[in-house]
Amino acid sequence: MRLTAENIAAKRGEDLLFADISFVLASGEALVLTGRNGTGKSTLLRVLAGLLRPEKGNVSWFSQDAEAGARACEACHYLGHRNAMKAELTVAENLSFWKSFFSDFLGGTGSSVSDAAEAVGLQEIIHLPFGYLSAGQQRRMAFAKLLVAYRPVWLLDEPTAALDSGAEVIITGLIGNHLAHGGIVIAATHQPLGLTNARELRMTGFAGVGEGVW
Repeated sequence: MRLTAENIAAKRGEDLLFADISFVLASGEALVLTGRNGTGKSTLLRVLAGLLRPEKGNVSWFSQDAEAGARACEACHYLGHRNAMKAELTVAENLSFWKSFFSDFLGGTGSSVSDAAEAVGLQEIIHLPFGYLSAGQQRRMAFAKLLVAYRPVWLLDEPTAALDSGAEVIITGLIGNHLAHGGIVIAATHQPLGLTNARELRMTGFAGVGEGVW
């Protein structure tokens, strides 16, 4: 498997936020996005996820299991700042929806709802409405959304936000397990994730964009 970004550029409003972002990640590799708030980490993740159109450049995906013409975003799970769960539905109902909505990408099989909840240490509360959970529990259940449907690439925006130290260990362990099984991870974070041999891309925002780029 291989995820390739070539000369990606993106704007915020009318201003160029970053340009000439390029990298190649293969199975088992991780890239950590660092830098101050507002430098484009979240924007880059959204471009990779297909939620924003880049001003320049392209993102491509290669895998022997993928169908011809598969877009890179189809191979990706995106975990943003918001948890993307309905507060009035139970945890089980939310996870069941995402499992059905996403289905599995070629090359792997997602976990059952109960197994995914157990993996984040909250299997005993899947009957509760999502809105009843604490901020930390909600974040852990949002991460379980990545487990119920297989995607080889995880795009994570502050994945350990709102988590206590015990929950951080659980989540970083799941990220490590995904990499150990050949997955790819790109994470924007201010906190260390304990990823061995992860590459770093330091985002500088407007300050890093020179004159005459266009």
